[in-house]
Amino acid sequence: MSTKSPTEADILRPIQNVSKTYFIMFAVAALALGAFLVAWAYQLQQGLVITGLSDWGSGGGVTWGLYIGAFIWWVGIAHGGIILSAAVRLLGMDRYMPVARLAELLTLAGLSAAGFYILVHMGRPDRMVTSVLGHYHITVNNSPLVWDVTVITAYFVLTATYLALTIRYDVTRLRDQLPDRFDPIYDGLTLGYSEKEDQVIDRMVWWVALAIIIMAPLLLHGGVIPWLFAVLPNYPGWFGAVQGPQFLTIALTSAISGVILLSAAFRWAYDWDHIITDDIFRGLLLWLGFFCLLFLWLQLQQLTAGSFHPTVDHGAATASKFSHPLYVGPILGVLGVLGFIFATTIRPSLFTKLRAMIAGVIVLTATLLEKLYFVLSGFWYPSFSIYEATPGDYFPSAIEISSLLGTIGLVVLFFLVVAKVIPVVELHAIEHLRGDHGHGHEPEHEPVDESTKQPEVEA
Repeated sequence: MSTKSPTEADILRPIQNVSKTYFIMFAVAALALGAFLVAWAYQLQQGLVITGLSDWGSGGGVTWGLYIGAFIWWVGIAHGGIILSAAVRLLGMDRYMPVARLAELLTLAGLSAAGFYILVHMGRPDRMVTSVLGHYHITVNNSPLVWDVTVITAYFVLTATYLALTIRYDVTRLRDQLPDRFDPIYDGLTLGYSEKEDQVIDRMVWWVALAIIIMAPLLLHGGVIPWLFAVLPNYPGWFGAVQGPQFLTIALTSAISGVILLSAAFRWAYDWDHIITDDIFRGLLLWLGFFCLLFLWLQLQQLTAGSFHPTVDHGAATASKFSHPLYVGPILGVLGVLGFIFATTIRPSLFTKLRAMIAGVIVLTATLLEKLYFVLSGFWYPSFSIYEATPGDYFPSAIEISSLLGTIGLVVLFFLVVAKVIPVVELHAIEHLRGDHGHGHEPEHEPVDESTKQPEVEA
């Protein structure tokens, strides 16, 4: 492990330096997003029918597919990211401060991708104005879609406010070292700033974090979005009280996996071994194992309830889970990751950052496929036979697959751009790693002579 002391110069390195690798990543991400935008333009011209999503029949046709599955996946990543960051602040988990802002930024990026999917799946983007916003006072009372839009928008604003409050401290103290070309942005972020507000901001951030922790299971990925499915008794694959907790565990496993990958990427790109340490990766991996265990346990609850004297419809929906690769594959993947994490606790030498990254990729892939199967199974095994004689089939079209690559490109571009404007690691995290006195959380002390101060050793 590196023994270098973190400095302000370290967290400013992404802003002040560019490399050939940066431009290559930017080009690849932009190409992925651009390819999807072209495909989406073709869809707008021809209609949603070209995806095959308009076919609904006993042969496998569905009206929701990869678009909605990926939407749920991105929302889960976003909600889990801000829950992780809020827990760090609320519970005093200073060990993870270096990756807290990455989790916050992941929330904004994930919500942007999820919101994009709403526009794409509506068929015509103008319906957002004519059908949702234009009649919001009416539709908000009876439309699940409008509730979805409302919650995502509220969460985006809450997260952006939360992030802006913590950035003010950093930008003010690092202003002389930040690029002049972004002065209008920095002026806006630090408008009216005074050092007297630091403790007030700390308290505000604490209360916002508490609100996020409370709202997550009640309204966000443990509430509104699973309710859209769980209260529909004609769809046995969706119906049931377990969906809220299940969605929440998937959100947390996906978000932790995403933070692991982001942390590894920034650590590699900017030589941050002494900031994002192996200890952080080990801790994140253990938390990933805990939520993977909850994920598998809740899946077992569903399989048990659907197998022991179920109704005919519920039994058919459950039986498919034991054989369909879209379900079996993700479960085995998460189970394998859980086994690896358990093995690292017995033999720590098995841990490497590369293996942690592979575990993160497996979990992210598994949660995406599980959510896709979840959406499809509701239409494949309904309780009514009105479409029994209607032919239909579904496999994700090239346009839908390009949408997944495009939104991943969108998120990558988001981080590449934001990393050039603001520090993606908080100044507080650097101060904590150096053993400096934090602000707001502790009473003020007299200045300490750093030459006589004993270094702190973190467990």
